[in-house]
Amino acid sequence: MRVFVAVFPPLEVRKTALSGALEAVRRSDDKVGWVRPENVHLTLKFLGDIREEALNDLCAALEETCRHHTPFDVGLTGLGAFPSARRARILWAGVGAGSERLCSLATDVDAAFAPLGFEREGRPYVPHLTLGRVRGRPASFELSRASVNLSFCARRAELVESTLTEEGAVYRTVEAFALGRGANLKR
Repeated sequence: MRVFVAVFPPLEVRKTALSGALEAVRRSDDKVGWVRPENVHLTLKFLGDIREEALNDLCAALEETCRHHTPFDVGLTGLGAFPSARRARILWAGVGAGSERLCSLATDVDAAFAPLGFEREGRPYVPHLTLGRVRGRPASFELSRASVNLSFCARRAELVESTLTEEGAVYRTVEAFALGRGANLKR
């Protein structure tokens, strides 16, 4: 099974980030494959393909990690593109408030999974919501006029299974852990 760890904003925040804030970008180019609102998330760590037998150890490590982090506010601020707005491959909404807390959580998740055989991240963590992917050749966008001004409270981290289909990725929460308590919320 293919899995990752993420924080999901409330669905209304995800829908607003996609529809309202990016309307100008959508009109300017139809080469973008937009992420479905239910799939918009802040990835903390991508684990890739794992054996199902590893789930208990992953859940135990994630539960312990979440116990040491309390809920916090996250503010989405601006729009950007990887690698740049002139050669965009991925369009994203950036994080202002809460960025340091997300970085701390991602670092701790990374450290918790290292003893389980998962390689530590080599690049610094940059919290963002992927909103769309450019099909084909990179595109150029004027992103300075588009903005995102949304916020939400990050209350839990989720271990998520990702199944690739012809219609795109389908996500299923394997288990969710409340920040501050680490308690199992769903399995």
